[in-house]
Amino acid sequence: MRIGYKLFAEGYSPTELVRQARLAEDVGFDFVEVSDHYHPWLDSHGHSGFAWSVLAAIAATTDRLLLATGVTCPFLRYHPAIVAQAAATTALLSDGRFTLGLGTGERLNEHVVGRGWPSVDVRREMLRESIDIMRLLWSGGYHSYRGTHLQLEDARVFDLPESPPPIVVAAGGGAAAQLAAEYGSGLFATEPSADLVDDYTRAGGNGPRYAEVSLSWAPTEQAAAESAHTMFRFGALGWPVQAELPSISGFESASRYVTVDDIRSSFGCGPDVDAHLDAIRPYKDAGFDHLALTNAGPDPDGFLDFYRDELGPALRR
Repeated sequence: MRIGYKLFAEGYSPTELVRQARLAEDVGFDFVEVSDHYHPWLDSHGHSGFAWSVLAAIAATTDRLLLATGVTCPFLRYHPAIVAQAAATTALLSDGRFTLGLGTGERLNEHVVGRGWPSVDVRREMLRESIDIMRLLWSGGYHSYRGTHLQLEDARVFDLPESPPPIVVAAGGGAAAQLAAEYGSGLFATEPSADLVDDYTRAGGNGPRYAEVSLSWAPTEQAAAESAHTMFRFGALGWPVQAELPSISGFESASRYVTVDDIRSSFGCGPDVDAHLDAIRPYKDAGFDHLALTNAGPDPDGFLDFYRDELGPALRR
């Protein structure tokens, strides 16, 4: 089991994310994960820096911390040739500590380049073609590719790591879990679904299984729940809504009637280590072995101290 820290790129500046990553290494986290978004979810978040610059800075200022995107959509806003180059460079800068998390994206972030928003089935096809293109480029030499949706013309990534970065694929259902098993080297999820892990393993998947766990640390349970509501109420809308809404104002409107109690039930809230262990346990029981802890509380330093002094030792026990 590896325990990671999710860097909330929408809530903090790029320099603050790098500072938090260094602290995460100091307090004993195994890895950090950062989202690769163009927009924040809500206006109040106020940030959304370029993930690849943040990763490069973290790679340069940490020693053992593993790094991951959680997750990148490698088509539409990007072309997979660019993601292949970025991932290879990040793997080099981090001495092989980088894992590339991939998914089919959210309209909120991908529509900005004006290339439309395909159906989820088409996006899965585009993800498969993107992985094919990246693996071609990571094999060395010049390559061209002509798929149904994506093309590559006489391209080469010159700076390649000794081993290509592993790819973990985000999944919320059986079809995506099968794609993760067939095209990726690991699974990424946001819910403690044993069925999803079973779908992945039945399809032949045998790699690491990543999941994000929602926690909120504060000196009181009520303060933690209120902070989680302020920062993460968009998450209560569910993935089908999160993938399809095109604007920040849409998320503001859609989450207007989400209450503190709606959020409280899905987060480990407060200063009590047992509340956090209770939130983490279902992911372990479902079969996930790489858990990225998200802190929706108001004090990231307080959470990191809490992890060093209480939560980390309890998880190791």
